[in-house]
Amino acid sequence: MKQGIHPENYRPVVFKDMSNGDVFLSRSTAKSNETIEFEGQEYPLIKLEISSTSHPFYTGKAKLVDTAGRVDKFMSRYAAMKKKK
Repeated sequence: MKQGIHPENYRPVVFKDMSNGDVFLSRSTAKSNETIEFEGQEYPLIKLEISSTSHPFYTGKAKLVDTAGRVDKFMSRYAAMKKKK
């Protein structure tokens, strides 16, 4: 890694996925007022709503979207407006 290209506050930070409780250590410049003990050391804590461990794309639990049904619903809802013209 090149020296001198990162900001001064680029440091190890623990990220916590609040949806499933998963935690991981990475580096970041994000500000945090909270800390957490992780692997015997204390780090700043950044809380996430979703991460790769809980996102449906990465977990394989993606829901199928019925796009044809949505189009039909749209067409039936606005068919009356189209006839008025």
